[in-house]
Amino acid sequence: MAEYDVVIIGGGPGGYNAAIRAGQLGLKAACVEKRATLGGTCLNVGCIPSKALLHASELYEMAQKDFAGLGIEVTPKLNLAAMMAQKDGAVGQLTKGVEFLLKKNKVDWIKGAGELAGPGKVEVTADDGAVTTLEAKNVVIATGSEPSGLPGVTVDQKRIVDSTGALALPEVPKHLVVIGAGVIGLELGSVWRRLGSQVTVVEFLDRIVPGVDAETARTFQRALAKQGVAFKLGCKVTGAAVSDAGVELTFEPVAGGAAETIGADYVLLCIGRRPYTDGLGLETVGIQPDRRGFIETDHFRAGAAGVWAIGDVTHGPMLAHKAEDEAVACVELIAGRAGHVNYDVIPSVIYTYPEVATVGRTEEELKAAGVAYKAGKFPFTANARARVNGETEGFVKILADAATDRVLGAHIVGPDAGELIAEVCVAMEFAASSEDIARTCHAHPTRSEAVRQAAMGVEGWTMQA
Repeated sequence: MAEYDVVIIGGGPGGYNAAIRAGQLGLKAACVEKRATLGGTCLNVGCIPSKALLHASELYEMAQKDFAGLGIEVTPKLNLAAMMAQKDGAVGQLTKGVEFLLKKNKVDWIKGAGELAGPGKVEVTADDGAVTTLEAKNVVIATGSEPSGLPGVTVDQKRIVDSTGALALPEVPKHLVVIGAGVIGLELGSVWRRLGSQVTVVEFLDRIVPGVDAETARTFQRALAKQGVAFKLGCKVTGAAVSDAGVELTFEPVAGGAAETIGADYVLLCIGRRPYTDGLGLETVGIQPDRRGFIETDHFRAGAAGVWAIGDVTHGPMLAHKAEDEAVACVELIAGRAGHVNYDVIPSVIYTYPEVATVGRTEEELKAAGVAYKAGKFPFTANARARVNGETEGFVKILADAATDRVLGAHIVGPDAGELIAEVCVAMEFAASSEDIARTCHAHPTRSEAVRQAAMGVEGWTMQA
């Protein structure tokens, strides 16, 4: 029986980073992964392939619509097979990179499905049915999440697909209906709209991207609507009838009213994700997930001696970088060090065009908590770099404590929002004030100047608008 200081079940961003950090700290570690490749959902069928298609489809649309205005005359032609091959190639390179990093840090990759088999034991079942038992002083559960289902809408990965299927459609749909106006649905809907699809988004709530600052979400929805995305908000999907020709989707207003049916070539079901905790043998160590499948933790400890949990199986945002931070902190605690994650400074990004990036508190949250705050906002229409690039959609908004000026949150909709938010994350991590950002020299002309100008606006001295 192989013995380890730590066995990690799951090879996604949480699991493989936990394994790498364990190796760096001199712990004997193994990473158990049932996929043929490492990287989890993120690298294989999530973050990475979707970003490859978002990038390629954005360039394709730019070539169609924007190049002529820049004096570049082209007639682009879509080669969907080549686009998919580029995506798959990038995924392959990155998953191989993770495999290399495990070897570099002397981590064993145990191939198969792992489950707890009592205190200190993990059983791994390989594809051929062979079972290997590992002995571990510590076990880290990092099994991630899977797409949530919806009664009446059966995913067959042919006409009704989830996020995995939407990354590999065999053709550009004439009409794609997306169920769910969250991050994943809007990103994948954007890909296929750029490539030529009519896209309709059906959402149960009366707004898109719940949890995002309301003003930011409204601006974002207007931008998507101008691009041609249609929204059916406040609507409950009641059924889907599949035929060889496509799908007839039926929905009705949540507030009451007549049902409506629309036809589509394909339907993408994207109503969120649920933790992957079934079949892990948690009962063998006395751990009971909550009714939604999440594992309750206290500083990553999962309620049984030597058992830890990180990433999507725990409460909080289901984000790869949140899992990575938890992985590092968890393993450092296992190694006897101080591990910590600041959950107030975990950014979230929607990689559409324009991008949306947020960190910290929203205005709605601050008002609900009775926190007095000041807001500074700067539009990209007044940013020189954005103006010359034709990227004027959106704004930067900085929220700061009214008494101390400490930055409490930031919300960006616009070009490169996902990169710009990092500056605010660093500022918040070091308890900076809005004035600290406002008085820090930013290169000109850059989009980052919009962040500085928004910070100036907190105290009312925005200079460029």
